[in-house]
Amino acid sequence: MPKDMTERLLRAGYSAVLYLLTPVTVYHLIWRGFRFSEYFLRWNERYGSYPGPAQRCDVWLHAVSVGEVNAAAPVIDALRRLRPELRWVVTTITPTGSERVRALWGDDEQVQHVYAPYDLPGAVGRFLSHFRPGVALVMETELWPNLLFGCRDRGIPSYILNARLSARSLRGYSVLRPLIARTVRTIKRIAAQSAADARRFQVLGADSEQVLDTGNLKFDIAVPPHLDAFVASFGQQLGRPRPVWIAASTHEGEEADVIRIHQRLRQQWPQLLMLWAPRHPERFPKALELAAEQGLRTATRRLQQWPQADTDVFVIDTLGELMAFYGCADVAFVGGSLQAIGGHNLLEPAAVGTATVTGPHLHNFAEISKRLKEAGALEVGADADAVADLLQQLLAEPGRRQQMAQAGRQLVQHGRGALERTLAMIDEDLPAPG
Repeated sequence: MPKDMTERLLRAGYSAVLYLLTPVTVYHLIWRGFRFSEYFLRWNERYGSYPGPAQRCDVWLHAVSVGEVNAAAPVIDALRRLRPELRWVVTTITPTGSERVRALWGDDEQVQHVYAPYDLPGAVGRFLSHFRPGVALVMETELWPNLLFGCRDRGIPSYILNARLSARSLRGYSVLRPLIARTVRTIKRIAAQSAADARRFQVLGADSEQVLDTGNLKFDIAVPPHLDAFVASFGQQLGRPRPVWIAASTHEGEEADVIRIHQRLRQQWPQLLMLWAPRHPERFPKALELAAEQGLRTATRRLQQWPQADTDVFVIDTLGELMAFYGCADVAFVGGSLQAIGGHNLLEPAAVGTATVTGPHLHNFAEISKRLKEAGALEVGADADAVADLLQQLLAEPGRRQQMAQAGRQLVQHGRGALERTLAMIDEDLPAPG
């Protein structure tokens, strides 16, 4: 039960506002549905309604979308090997996250996916009553008060894994600081990505004994097992050696810059191939349209499987293959960084040995980008023109690309270990074997 009257009032006020905003959630699902039809499906899960009888799970893991699912994959896979009897429910917010869960564990009867409920008391209560998790594992920065208070009130230990909190996010929580501080203190352990993240969680309200600097799980990323064969098949389809760059995890406001960069690079390398992986599936058709408008010959992963000898732009319109395509490129640009989005996972291209360039907006990956840059594995451009300059330099200097690739691989290898520390931390709250 809530511990004090202040908490009761804060939770009541927060919940009242959310209930008033419920029509907005419906509008949001409809609006997103017109852009990506999967948002029209499975609304019942988002409001905590499930067919069939209640079904207890041993572990509930929440990951917002694809990036968080990928970060959680080493944890789930390790525990599936060690404790195959454990029953899991994995929640996401986005359909792309759902698709990634199905791609990774769709054949595993012990792993079920549902969408996370909105943070409404009724929806949260129905979710927790239906699945009755033994332990809650939440990835990165999902501090939903009703979900976390609900876990505490039901005696469900909760952990934040791979926890990150940028200075910008910390400022954003200031309006709700009294509520969020109490929310954070319901969590049993916060496994921070870095010492800086750990300090910011303490500023937010966590007690020092709650927070551990376990390192970043993204360093424990697994390289695709058949990467060499994939890269070889890619090269065979091209027919002849061509320079290749990849624009990955780009957002709507970056797409015009990507096309402009490609056209500029083609002036020096007319045979240059761009692999293009927009961050959100609803942008796949727009990427094709933008390229075609510039007279560029296009192909897609779903329709043509591989780029051909005359393909100018190859759109990767699938999920779960980005790392393999990073391995096919001479140099990578990681998006979400030319706008104030905060960047995306820079360790994936580093892990497969691809020299990497990114834009200046990296607040979600501040520690990783700093370490990669210091190691000589990353170049950061101040704007789109600077990114184009860096890509041009790297395409012209294979020796420099090789040095960056080696530095990136070494940094990823040396950064591993967060998985082992995370598993040790949560072990005490897993059900006893047998």
